[in-house]
Amino acid sequence: MDPLLQLLKENASLKPAQLSAMLGQTEAEIASRVKQYEDDQIILGYRAILNEEKLEGDKVRAIIEVKITPERGGGFDRLAERIAKYSEVQSCYLISGSYDLLVLLEGRNLKEVASFVSEKLATIQGILSTSTHFILKPYKQQGVLIRQETAESRLAVTP
Repeated sequence: MDPLLQLLKENASLKPAQLSAMLGQTEAEIASRVKQYEDDQIILGYRAILNEEKLEGDKVRAIIEVKITPERGGGFDRLAERIAKYSEVQSCYLISGSYDLLVLLEGRNLKEVASFVSEKLATIQGILSTSTHFILKPYKQQGVLIRQETAESRLAVTP
């Protein structure tokens, strides 16, 4: 992978001046390369990874395994793209195994997630079955540990 892309993947908030110092290139070269990556849709966006436990307001997140019937001439793509267009869907992947798609979903509450699955997802022609798993607690997200390790508070061992 291009070192510029690797640095941006690890920390998208790095400024062109920082990147140019790290890579030994001018800021103009860095800015041009980043713009080209954006134009070529290699860089699709920039996001912050948030610790949801420290934010006000609860959200319910779920992982849904979806079994589908591939369409003639479209395979899995047409149905996957249709599912991915829903605003509740955060991510959608074609996977191997006993299910075909893995859908990451976010809602304001349990009822909203259940409603999406029963009223929107399960009613799509070609969906054979779904299996919903609710995310109870994240430990690592996109390569970032959610909780940083703290010093151990173990009691001293005495003889």
